Order: sequence, then C-alpha cells, then structure tokens
Amino acid sequence: MIYLDNAATTRTAPEVVEAMIPYFTEMYGNPSAIYSLGSAGKKAINEARRTIAGAVGAKPEEIYFTAGGTEADNWAVKAAAESRGAEGKHIITTKIEHHAVLHTCAYLEKKGYEVTYLDVDGDGLVDVRALKAAIRPDTILISVMFANNEIGTIEPIREIGSLAREHGILFHTDAVQAFGQIPIDVEEMNIDMLSASAHKLNGPKGTGMLYIRSDVKIRSFVHGGAQERNRRAGTENVPGIVGFAAAVRRAQRIMEEKARKERELRDYLIGRIESEIPYCRLNGHREKRLPGNANISFRFIEGESLLIMLDMRGVCASSGSACTSGSLDPSHVLLAIGLKHEEAHGSLRMTLSEENTKEELDQVVGHLKEIVQRLRDMSPLYEDFMKSRRDRT
Repeated sequence: MIYLDNAATTRTAPEVVEAMIPYFTEMYGNPSAIYSLGSAGKKAINEARRTIAGAVGAKPEEIYFTAGGTEADNWAVKAAAESRGAEGKHIITTKIEHHAVLHTCAYLEKKGYEVTYLDVDGDGLVDVRALKAAIRPDTILISVMFANNEIGTIEPIREIGSLAREHGILFHTDAVQAFGQIPIDVEEMNIDMLSASAHKLNGPKGTGMLYIRSDVKIRSFVHGGAQERNRRAGTENVPGIVGFAAAVRRAQRIMEEKARKERELRDYLIGRIESEIPYCRLNGHREKRLPGNANISFRFIEGESLLIMLDMRGVCASSGSACTSGSLDPSHVLLAIGLKHEEAHGSLRMTLSEENTKEELDQVVGHLKEIVQRLRDMSPLYEDFMKSRRDRT
C-alpha cells in the first residue's frame, strides 16, 4: 500500500501509542478525582497543556482540549458570535474554509448574523485589501484558515491578524492542517483563537484543542462539570491528550527535516505529473503551500473513477476533504479558485509524509499515466477535444 492521504489522517506514531498505553491500563483514574490514581491523570494533562502551549507560543492556561478540530471551530465561531453579539452581528470568513467553519457560519446566519464570504484568487490566497474593505463597524469576528486542507495554500495569517487587532476584531484561524507542519506563533501573528487536531500530526483521533487568548471572554461550549477551567465540561480524554502532547513533541523535533523532505518529494511528484501527463493543472499556490500537499486536476476524467482505480493498485489518495467523501458535489474550494465543474470533478489530492519515497511516487506516476489515459479513452469529451485539435491542424 502507498498511503498519500495524510491530510485526511496520519498513522499514529509508535512513540505516541507507547506514551498513551499506561493511561489505558495503569493510570486509568478519573483526573477529577482527589486520590493518586486520578491525580496522575491530572498531572499528565497539565504537562500536555504546557507542551502544546509552548509549540504555538501560548500560555498553558490558554489551551483547552476538545474532541477534535471540528468541535474547536464550532466553539470558536459560535461562542465568539454570542459573546460579542451585542456589539455587532457581522462575521468575515472565506469561501474556502473547512465545512466546520462554513456550516457553523450558515447556522449563525439563521440566528440573525450576517456573514461575508471573501473570494480568493486563483491560487487560493485571501486578498488582505479585500478583507480590510469588508470590515464594518459591526464586524465582531474574522475566521480565516491557516492553510487550506484541499489545495494546501498557506494564507497571510500574520497580516490578517495585524489587521484584526488594529480594528479590535476577534481573529480565529483553523490551523488543523498547519499545526505541527509549519511554525506558528500566536503572539507574533496576533491570533486570538486557534483550532488544531491531534490526528493530523501522527497523534490519536478524537482529540484536539482550541487556543483562546487569555483576554478573550467567550462562553463555555459544553456544559456540565468544571473540567477545562469551567469552559468545556466532560471527563478528559487522558490517553488522547497525552498522545496529542507526544505527537506535538515529535512534530517539533522533526519539523524542519520533515518539511524539507516532503517539499522535495512533493515537487518531484508535481514535476513528473506536469511533464508527463498532458491537460492537467496544479491547484493551489506553487510556493506558499503546505510541504506535503499536491492537488492536481486532470481534464476529461472523473476523480471518483480515478480514486477507485488507484485503490485497486494499492494507492490511497482523495479528491478533496475527507469530511466530504461520498458527496457528488464538486469541491467548493476548487470552484472558489475558478475551476469549472468538470475540472473540479477531475481533481486528485495527494498528501505526503516523510515516510514516502521517490520509488513509491514513481509507481504512483506510472499508475496515473495508465489510468488517466484509460479514462480519457472512454470519455466523449476527450474524444471531441482531440477531434477539434486535429481539425485545427
């Protein structure tokens, strides 16, 4: 098997599993309990909080553990809207956000909030000047993802954060794809809230976090007990939190070398495809993109057929966000950067890890050349296109 879907989820690292096991088997007490079996879990949570805070330049008390990035996004957007609703009801986001943000904004629109969905350019970049022009006296929140989950484009977060701070507007960023992959500093970048998820950086599924700057006052999201300093009720997932911290330590240790290797592999893969398979295009910014992301559209084919035929050859990839798998609609991200429906339907997202090799990518390119040509040979659109080219010559 050749695994090229690391944006969907990553393999849990052995050292992460090893760190988690004792909290399933030996130190399994409820961390809210006062006896030592419980206090061991509480201590582990506090240590994890310090580790994760340090990775983004935050204070430990600004880190709140959640069940994942989706919950963190929902908490940030809904709670910010509610807490500042008396000051205004205008929110700014983009057309390429993850559905955890887009669907939450749609929910708030039904509650009387107004949302501006910013366009992006053909590479998926937000225009900071357009963002500034969209700000109104009643704007209370800006939510722009750090890096796009489909096309890998890294947004100008520092500039957006400065603009939001200048206007006294809360700034949230969905950093699920970026956290642990590229450097982030919430203080330098003027980020008020940041969402992240453990399973995107070789940690366990079902664990995430929301950074909330200490001077940001928003409500609790899950009501019940006093966990997470009365802001997120429910017994803490101690093994998951411990695993999250272990994954963060690993990510910090290997980030520079991992990014270097992934960029090299990514550029090699993109270069071979672009030079050897005609009528394809790279989606996303060529330089300002996540190290391991390669998203390419192939004209005249259906991405679903391509995925199935790759799977039959032992290659795991995707056509977009894992959260929209099974949907027949074209990617909202690819439509937003200007692709036509038929072009968006022919997209393939390959997201690499440092464990992939050039030999694997050579196999993948070989499979792609064969499959794409086979699918095009069955396509009436391709037949008409080639006929029109022959007629012109």
